[in-house]
Amino acid sequence: MKICVYGAGAVGGLIAAWLTKAGHEVSVVARGGHLTAIREKGLRICSDGKEFSVKINADSNPAPLGPQDYVIVAVKGQSMLEVAAGIAPLLGPGTSIVTAMNGVPWWFFDRLAFGGGKLRLETLDPGGKLSAAMPTDRVVGCVVHLAASTPEPGLIRHNMGKRLILGEPGGRNTARTQAVVAALNGAGFEAEASGFIEKEFWVKLLGNISFNPVSALTLATANRMLADEHVKAYMVAIMRECLAIGRAVGVDADIDPEARMDMARKLGLFKTSMLQDMEAGKRLEIDGLLTGTLEIAKKAGVAAPFTESLLGLTRARAVSSGQYP
Repeated sequence: MKICVYGAGAVGGLIAAWLTKAGHEVSVVARGGHLTAIREKGLRICSDGKEFSVKINADSNPAPLGPQDYVIVAVKGQSMLEVAAGIAPLLGPGTSIVTAMNGVPWWFFDRLAFGGGKLRLETLDPGGKLSAAMPTDRVVGCVVHLAASTPEPGLIRHNMGKRLILGEPGGRNTARTQAVVAALNGAGFEAEASGFIEKEFWVKLLGNISFNPVSALTLATANRMLADEHVKAYMVAIMRECLAIGRAVGVDADIDPEARMDMARKLGLFKTSMLQDMEAGKRLEIDGLLTGTLEIAKKAGVAAPFTESLLGLTRARAVSSGQYP
């Protein structure tokens, strides 16, 4: 397959390298020092105590890369408008777009019965720019259950996990989903197709909407947050609100917050992606996790005071450090 990974950070870089090693024709859209390092030394991966590198076509401009079979978008929500502005040269008549991202995707309402496909998340897709550039008919959603980091430009450290869950909005999976699942499995991931990808996004959101912002406020690793009974109780309250919001729009994560806590507890001492971004001085993924979820809550008429307070506190903290506009 001809595949472009738009965003070669921790997750995108790992996907690109493993697909390249499996024999696919892979390119990446990257920028800055990361792009320079990939061009000079290849994309390096450290996994299971072993390091390897792959030579890969990398560019900050998508245009020279040309139309693809698949474009895997692996950037955070705050970078999606940039992707929408640049993705057109990568799209041929049959190109599929795989959205490998945290939080609520902009297309979340497009195939749900709630709202009849007429609702749009303005906080995530202002003016409908994402929907226009990346139509839902092309989309395969991807929920990522793995941990990776970028300790230095050009190097991806795979810490744990290989699971990827994929599916088309509304659950009508076609050959485009089966083909990319097969390619990812062949590359070494534990990929599977879901008949209700919106639910899988919501299960992941339960952890992201609580652990990520709280870690940015406290600078605490997950094990420390879980060990503090007051912090844990606050995160459970956030999760319960998130569950109620999902159920109100027909997306039941069907998991108890304590069970979701256990999923995080098994990972031990780890830093959330938002904590890593906080420490690195990067812009924080606040809108995709919190603002978008609260827009859904408003449309569904669900009160979410704990989540609102978390948004306010996290946003104020990020504005103070120049990490939220």
